[in-house]
Amino acid sequence: MAKIDAFFKLMNDQGASDLHLVSGQPPALRIRGEMERVKYKVLENDELKAMLYEIAPEDKVKVFEETGDVDFGYEIPGLARYRANFFMQKYGAAAVFREIPADIMTAEQLGLPPVITKLASLPRGLVLVTGPTGSGKSTTLAAIIDEANRTRKDHIITVEDPIEFVHKSQSCIVNHREVGLHTKTFSAALRGALREDPDIILVGEMRDLETISLAIEAASTGHLVFGTLHTSSAPKTVDRVIEVFPASEQPQIRSTLSDGLRAVVAQVLFKRIDKKGRCAALEILIANPAVRNLIREAKTYQIPSIIQTGKKYGMQLLDDAIMELYKKGWISADEAYLKSNDKAKFRPFLKTPPADFTEA
Repeated sequence: MAKIDAFFKLMNDQGASDLHLVSGQPPALRIRGEMERVKYKVLENDELKAMLYEIAPEDKVKVFEETGDVDFGYEIPGLARYRANFFMQKYGAAAVFREIPADIMTAEQLGLPPVITKLASLPRGLVLVTGPTGSGKSTTLAAIIDEANRTRKDHIITVEDPIEFVHKSQSCIVNHREVGLHTKTFSAALRGALREDPDIILVGEMRDLETISLAIEAASTGHLVFGTLHTSSAPKTVDRVIEVFPASEQPQIRSTLSDGLRAVVAQVLFKRIDKKGRCAALEILIANPAVRNLIREAKTYQIPSIIQTGKKYGMQLLDDAIMELYKKGWISADEAYLKSNDKAKFRPFLKTPPADFTEA
């Protein structure tokens, strides 16, 4: 057993999502969204490096020594998988580990709207799950892929950096590929995937023009493609995808995206105040003819009004979802205000409304 495994056991016992190990500081855990120190000595650089190198593959240690940061996956059988990131900082080495639960929760167990489950049965098209880092995008996507794995008879390929949730083949054949280990880049894996007879492709992160372009192409040629972006709302997601391309190509991409896009799910995670745990508020955009038209005509600023009137399709605005969680008594007024798009909507619920410095 590696020395660091004791921290992972503690992390699991405490229900923490992340473990932070930093030279010159005691370890810390992120529990329900907040950092909490572990009662342990200050970690010295050499001691921490020895601890980290004990679990890292040799090639990853080499990359870390050469570049100053590296990502990889680490697994403790029977406990959990971890997404590891090592990086150098002013006082020496540091590392952050995100726990990936061994058991994949269903959309129902996560309390996600029924329309999320339906996304698993789409025959083709592009579905984007977006939100800030640590907002639960991977968990939502895992629930959708799990639903497809249980209910379809298809071939699923996931491309991630590193592999997070591991799906055992059920009704589907599932192949996991890790960037840096099984393929050089996301774009190389996507190019290869088109020759590997996939029905469903999961792209862990659409981070550059080539990857986004290939994902749109795959969605337009009869595949169901799931991807993630770090955007905060459905309209901003559509804009981000289009703005990655040179101005001369944007009209063509608007047309292709309007045909291929099926849904955008933008989510934010909240700490629950009624019990231990966290919950997600989701903005859901379903690409109906009206939405497609707005994308084609470069009128994405009108998308929120379509979402507002599209409840029968399962659409919902993020602020409406946040309001629902607040009215249930699940989240605090302060956090609802902090993470909402329309602050004015939540100001009346605050005991002492802050002065909004952004309007100064």
